[in-house]
Amino acid sequence: MVELIDLSWKDEYVTFDSQDTKYKSIFGAVPCNQSVTFNIEINKNAMINCVYAHFFVDNLDVSKPAVHCAYEMKPVDNLEGENNKTYSYTYKTGTLPRLVFYYFEISLKNGEIKYYGNNTDKLGGKGQIYLYNPPAYQMTTFYAGSKTPNWYKESIIYQIFPDRFYNGNPYGSLSAHKRNTFIYGNWNDLPVYIKGENGDILRWDFFGGNLKGIEQKIDYLKELGINLVYLNPIFQSASNHRYDTGDYKEIDPILGTEQDFVNLVNSLKENNINLILDGVFNHTGRDSKYFNRFGNYDSVGAYNSVGSPYYDWYTFKNYPNDYVSWWGNADLPCVNEMNPNFLNYIIRDEDSVVAKWLNLGIKGWRLDVADELPGEFLKLLRKRCHEIDNESILLGEVWEDATNKISYNKRREYMCGEELDTVTNYPFKKILLEFFYNNYDAEKVCRSFMNLRENYPKENFYSLTNMIGSHDVERILTVCENIGNFMKDTLYKSSLNKERLLLKDELTKRLGVSLLKLFSLVQLTFPGVPLIYYGDEAGVRGGKDPDNRRTYPWGNEDQDLLGWYKKIIGIRNKNPLLSTGDFKQFSINEDIYGYIRFLNKGVDQFGKSRGTDNFIIVMINRNPVVEYNFEFDFKQFDNINSVKNCKAIYELFEGKKYFTSTKTLNLKIKELGFLVISNIDLNK
Repeated sequence: MVELIDLSWKDEYVTFDSQDTKYKSIFGAVPCNQSVTFNIEINKNAMINCVYAHFFVDNLDVSKPAVHCAYEMKPVDNLEGENNKTYSYTYKTGTLPRLVFYYFEISLKNGEIKYYGNNTDKLGGKGQIYLYNPPAYQMTTFYAGSKTPNWYKESIIYQIFPDRFYNGNPYGSLSAHKRNTFIYGNWNDLPVYIKGENGDILRWDFFGGNLKGIEQKIDYLKELGINLVYLNPIFQSASNHRYDTGDYKEIDPILGTEQDFVNLVNSLKENNINLILDGVFNHTGRDSKYFNRFGNYDSVGAYNSVGSPYYDWYTFKNYPNDYVSWWGNADLPCVNEMNPNFLNYIIRDEDSVVAKWLNLGIKGWRLDVADELPGEFLKLLRKRCHEIDNESILLGEVWEDATNKISYNKRREYMCGEELDTVTNYPFKKILLEFFYNNYDAEKVCRSFMNLRENYPKENFYSLTNMIGSHDVERILTVCENIGNFMKDTLYKSSLNKERLLLKDELTKRLGVSLLKLFSLVQLTFPGVPLIYYGDEAGVRGGKDPDNRRTYPWGNEDQDLLGWYKKIIGIRNKNPLLSTGDFKQFSINEDIYGYIRFLNKGVDQFGKSRGTDNFIIVMINRNPVVEYNFEFDFKQFDNINSVKNCKAIYELFEGKKYFTSTKTLNLKIKELGFLVISNIDLNK
């Protein structure tokens, strides 16, 4: 049903803001068994009969209706404004974490009914008046006391696709050979697939990157500023991507040996770098010891016999060739995750898959296709991981807002405190893409990010894995060059820029690098944990799979871009307020988006002392032809001690120093440019 906005009442006639504690006493997500007060202001001249707050407690099975309750809100005299009367109701969240949706009903003495609900963008904050069917606000509830490890919040992740990073063997020899594969003759060749008529891969391709190669590049990772490495799957498999697991307990021989893995973990630890692995627990390969479609393993696989110890792991429709597989891909037969034998093998046994690799020193798992994994499986997995290492991390691959994700007609409980610590924050990239493609203005960027902050519990929001590239999407530099092509018409039409235009290809590259710097600047100064996909920092390009899995260009890096990443990562590592400090956004105009990161009384968002009060302000300009001169008013941050007491401002890249006795500064931001200013000299 379409919502109908009531245009007969002005917007200011009713006031409620879900992101303002004046109207909702607890910002954002609320713990279970917690009281939260809702206040709504209504113009005194309205002839009010009564006001109701409607709450809908979500059912995990979304095919069933939510539990609906309506409560009368009482007028509160001591909260009256000059022109408004306040109506209030205190709601107590339940003992179980559920999404709670809510809106307000206003009954007038003349019999009319008005509704106040979320705005039409459904981004929270200030809402609108409707005739009926108002979109509801979301309130996430979660188990109190749920924490994510502090070390993770302070991490910078480097994702490595092992075959494409570096070969550490003498003369680039292979650690092992695979049947029915081909090896590229040159490290810098472009990856390709050799497919049959039905789309199956006929020959998997390898470059020969291995675990020794990663260990030999630890100095590079340290120089870059990385403190957490995430490896795409490393277990024995037929393919180069290894999401078709052959044996969960064995390293793929072409990557090296288990001893090579132990050496890598130990060397990383010696350099204060943690390691997490990719866990693929929704499906195996058909070419595996568990399924053994081709007889390549010395085991009785599920395909070989109904008496196989692995037979019950799988669901056969017509044995043995017709079985449930991942998205219909016969190469990836799905497992029954809640099968007791599978649970024992992966989680429960003393020598389970999870236990083996955690005991060898990894700090957690990135879970492939988390949407496909049952909630109870995730709860058991997280509990077991924390029993072995209570500082371990469980990162789920989720492509949407994980607080309200629906998968297979079930509302997922990822962020309730028992399943996942964090997720892949693809919405972060999407919001920035919408901005650079001119689909969002800077104000909507603010609202979109604020909506994420409102929906996620604070522990999870500051642990969100902010991604702009991965093995599943086009390389970020290629994406930026595509945006540059979108911007070219604007550049060519601008007489101010004609004398500066370069050849088309060169212009595309320039624009791409400029945009990537803006993307990465936000990524590395934003709340959450930044993830860098190997080679993005060195200027690697690439379209869709397999092109996005090119090799790292050792000796041919874009040194300007690499230097940029080192500088920004260094700033983040030196200033913990960029990891766990507070966060407030603003927009100067439709093109300039900005935010301030800060400490109050030297304390971060989790009560940890971080030294003296400091702040860092970041602004980016998406306009490719206009530089802006504007007056920046620091009075908007007067409630921030470090801003209020600030005497001097330092600009990061041009080395300028400003004095702020008037609390305003005249600033300039170049086209496709940025400003980073602080009360401390970040270059020291």
